[in-house]
Amino acid sequence: MEQKKLSSMLLALDSLSIYRGLLEDKVFIKLKTLLISLTKAEVTFREVINTYHEFYFELAKTGTMSLADYVLDRIIFDENPFTFQQQAVEINNTNVLEKAVARDLDGLQLIAGLNSALVKTHLVALYNNDPHDTLIEELPEWVVESHNTTLANHLNQIKEHINACDHWQDCLKELKKFHKHFGCGLFARYFAFVWERIDGSGYIRGIDNPDAITLDELVEYQNERTRIIENTLQFLKGFPSNNVLLYGDRGTGKSSTVKAILNEYHSQGLRMLEVPKAYLADFPSIIRHLKNRAQRFIIFVDDLVFGDNEENYTSLKAVLEGGLESKTSNILIYATSNRRHLVKEYFSERAGLQSGNHNEEVHAGDSMQEKLSLADRFGISVVFSSPDQKRYLNIVDGIATNRHLTMDKETLHREALQWALWYNGRSARTARQFVDWIEGHDTLNNT
Repeated sequence: MEQKKLSSMLLALDSLSIYRGLLEDKVFIKLKTLLISLTKAEVTFREVINTYHEFYFELAKTGTMSLADYVLDRIIFDENPFTFQQQAVEINNTNVLEKAVARDLDGLQLIAGLNSALVKTHLVALYNNDPHDTLIEELPEWVVESHNTTLANHLNQIKEHINACDHWQDCLKELKKFHKHFGCGLFARYFAFVWERIDGSGYIRGIDNPDAITLDELVEYQNERTRIIENTLQFLKGFPSNNVLLYGDRGTGKSSTVKAILNEYHSQGLRMLEVPKAYLADFPSIIRHLKNRAQRFIIFVDDLVFGDNEENYTSLKAVLEGGLESKTSNILIYATSNRRHLVKEYFSERAGLQSGNHNEEVHAGDSMQEKLSLADRFGISVVFSSPDQKRYLNIVDGIATNRHLTMDKETLHREALQWALWYNGRSARTARQFVDWIEGHDTLNNT
């Protein structure tokens, strides 16, 4: 009986079609090797014990000891023709594809049911006369089922739904909804990303623990944030919306505003990809990664400013106003800067307008206008100015209230103003750093 079940599981692996990419997964590779060794006509005891431990070790490295959980994770995050089609903006008829998916899901359900007890029973029958057969009972075991509560709610919900189905193919409708809303691969697992390079090639990396700042934690600047939030909601609902430039004094909460908007609306399909300024030339490649997906992406460029010899700003200009590889309707650009003029300009350039020096540019005025025009290409510009004393103290009060600090207000204000003189001047960042210090200082003294 065990031999027949193990052979069926091996055949189910070999029969995968739409989810065939799973056969390149390290755990699945070791699992297949184990099943082959268990079903071979002749195999040594040493060989099968070795394949058992190789599989066990590979599963343990993933952080779960449940094969069923691992298989479900791979189903949810797999990128294949079916999952790509579900997250695409336009979906063609997929009936034929879905029949193949249904077969794969039932096969994967069979594979997920493999447990160490079944393997041990089979090994006892094969090697009951082996002098080392006592090792069989000592083989480490994996868990048949578990509930991984560390995943996000939407991931736990789809896993629980699949587990509740007697036949996994019956969950196909819910799986389609999941991929349509949350995407697949990285875009199903994460909602915050960063563009990185290795050996000159760019790629998207998911961020495990993005900044958890929320809109409720941000004090003051409500009018400035309202414009950005309204634009974001228009974007999420598919209405016309604009790229946004947040510029102004340092420490006023520009970057925190963008991050808080992501935390507020990621459950509605919002995703954010941070692109370092040095990699702006990769915009065409980035757009190809993101276009034609159901999710909506904000490309976030922080602390944007260009030197006089930098040409990366031409890549940004092309995307903002549409080049041949222009951004699609599911992409917006939100950038922050401490400068209104994003490209540095020099007095020597202005002198070049009337210079007789043959080394000066003939059309210096054109260069000046090109540099000054970059900020104008953002549809919405929002100014974050340094707070006056009253606004600064309001920010301090708001943060202190959120932290449940009970310090006398007069003392709090006096200390906050002194802190601003000693350190970075009045700003939202300075206010938060001051409250951090007060909270830590009081906690230390009261322990």
